[in-house]
Amino acid sequence: MSKLLARIAGYLSNRTLVGVDKLGNRYFTRTEEIDGIMKEKRCVIFKGEGDPTSISVEWICWLNGQRKRAPTAEEQMELEARREPVKQNVAFLKQEEEERRAKEGSSHKAKSTGKTGGPDLKSFIHQFPTEGNKLEEESDAVDRGRGEDEAGAQKAKEPLSE
Repeated sequence: MSKLLARIAGYLSNRTLVGVDKLGNRYFTRTEEIDGIMKEKRCVIFKGEGDPTSISVEWICWLNGQRKRAPTAEEQMELEARREPVKQNVAFLKQEEEERRAKEGSSHKAKSTGKTGGPDLKSFIHQFPTEGNKLEEESDAVDRGRGEDEAGAQKAKEPLSE
């Protein structure tokens, strides 16, 4: 009975099945009227859990509108066959890199290139006084020195009255 209802609902809905990928995700188009213009909307219904990273590049391009036609099963198989040697090469290079790091690790410690901590703020903090108000004391001393110089200059300007 549920299959019959699903089939009837399928006829009444305005979406059409365009394709299915190797994981079983189903891709649909539907036409909507937006501002008097008929627009084609594209969507995917995931099989099982909805992991968006499981969608292949061809289907992502089709969903985004970068491709006009949906990828065919033959095209998907051909592209997967092209990707297989690349995946094997990546696995081989990773294994080689791990072996190289293991060799270097036994002879000496490997240097870490990534920053693990926050930024170095020593030069920034150095600008601020660390012991009490040392900066204020220095500026007060400078001001006192200026005051004495100004007082001496005024005494020199005043005529001596004796």
